[in-house]
Order: sequence, then structure tokens, then C-alpha cells
Amino acid sequence: MLSHGGGRDYGWSMPNAIVPDSQHRGLVAALPEHLRNYAQLARFDRPIGWWLLFWPCAWGVMLAGGQGEWALLGWLLLGSIAMRGAGCVYNDVVDADLDRQVARTAARPVASGVVSKRAAWVWLLALCLIGLVVLFQLRVPAQVVACASVLPVAAYPFMKRITWWPQVWLGLVFSWGALVGWVELRGDQLEVLAALYAGAICWVVGYDTIYACQDREDDALVGIRSSALRMGTKVRGGVALFYAAALALWALAFWLLRADWLVLVALLPLTCHLLWQVVTLEPGEEGNALARFRANRSAGLLMALACWVVGNA
Repeated sequence: MLSHGGGRDYGWSMPNAIVPDSQHRGLVAALPEHLRNYAQLARFDRPIGWWLLFWPCAWGVMLAGGQGEWALLGWLLLGSIAMRGAGCVYNDVVDADLDRQVARTAARPVASGVVSKRAAWVWLLALCLIGLVVLFQLRVPAQVVACASVLPVAAYPFMKRITWWPQVWLGLVFSWGALVGWVELRGDQLEVLAALYAGAICWVVGYDTIYACQDREDDALVGIRSSALRMGTKVRGGVALFYAAALALWALAFWLLRADWLVLVALLPLTCHLLWQVVTLEPGEEGNALARFRANRSAGLLMALACWVVGNA
């Protein structure tokens, strides 16, 4: 499900070990063992996932003219943390059998048996209750849009079994926050929102293809499908194509909102950043794909700043 936030485990199979790619290893290690298992299950030690879920929310708010809506952005960030965690728990329950066959995921709490599926469902419910609190802070139209994501989100873990492009489905659900953020503030100019959302989907396909490069050998062995496998030796070109499509669609969104060539200048820093990712991407080099994937936290921030400028113009 919404399970971004880590690279390979490199065979690290001790049930209660802190995985090598944890970004908050000290904080997680300080937790009591039973709490550590649940923190890792929700990927609280890997914040990249919730940032990637949050940034489209911020884009929708900023482009809709909500530059001063700091409380709203705070609620959306909390919701992103909770629901990304819930997504990870759900994903691990559904994929437990597959996870045991992949080196990067074999040590996950459910796959390794340190957290039972029943306990995982309880933890999932608790995280969803936090999301429900956030939902009640929104206006009814935004609540409806947010609730409409439930079925696409629930279907995501199964996509890797039936299509070579599960990244496209991930794009649909990970970009949903743009719809929520926009509709919370306004219900007009939906063509702007459509272009923003479509661009976000292309961006997600690009960065998740980079992420999937880490697992190509294991995925091929166990029958998991991904865009990284589908692209084969043309991953860099494929990522470049999706990033270019994202930028074109975002430029269209800006133009539809403010028909002024100057607003397109706001995308230049982001364009340079995504170009750097593509040029320096080396899928076969240890740690390179993970670093480029994580760099999209900065890409999301640059896009948020661009939306702030254009939405405030």
C-alpha cells in the first residue's frame, strides 16, 4: 500500500534489528522492543514516505491560494504520517508471504513473525482513527474526496501481481492529496487541478521506478512486476520521460491559473533538480537509487514553493 520509505535490508534478518537504511536509527533503537516493532511496521523511522504523501497536499493548498493556511497544512501533515503508516501496515499484512522471499523485506515485522497479523490489524485501526480525526477538520467536499481514495488505496498492494506498471496506480493514490488540498479551499478551475494531479502521477511513476531499481533481481525471482523491470536497460530514459511529462503538466496547470510566461520560471529550480536526478542516476550502483529516490523530498518542497509563488501571484 502506501509503503514508501526505505531501501534494501541487505539480508539483515534479526527480527528486532534496526534496518541499515533507517533514518532515525537512534530514536527507534531507544524504544522498548515491542514498541520498536510497531514503529518499524509503520515506517516511522523512514519519514520519506510521509513527505512524499504530504507534498501533493501542500501543492493543492498553495496553488489554490492557501498560502496562510498553516493549520490546514499541519493537519494534512499529521494525516499523511498516520495514513502512510496505516498503508505500510496494510501492505505488510497483504504481502507477508512475498516479503519473506525478498531480501529487502524479509525482516519486516509481520513477515518475520515478530508482530502477528491480528496485532497488525489493531495497529492499523489505531492509525486510521488518527486519520479520522484529521478528516473531521476538513470541509465536507474535501472529506468526500478524501474518502473516495479508500478503494484505490486498498487495491494497490495487488497491482504488482497483475500489471508491470504498479507505479501508475501508486501515482493515483500518492497524488490524491492534491485533490483534497485544492477542494478544501475552492471548487472551481478544475482543469488546473486535473493538470496538477496528472503531473503528480507522472512524478510518482518516475521516483518509484528509481526506488524499484533496488529490487529488480529479487522481484524477477519471485514474480513481482514493476516499471523498473519493464524498462530494463532504459530506466534512465524512462524516468526522464515521466519527469518531463510531470513538468509539462505542471507548467500547464500554472498557465491555466495564471496565463503569464513569468509563472513558468517558478518551475526552473525543480526542473534543474529533476534533471540532476536523471543525469546522476546509476541503478546498478550501491545506494545510488535510494539516494535519488529520497531526493524527491527536496523536489516536493521546490514544487510547493513554485505553487506558493503562482498561487499568490
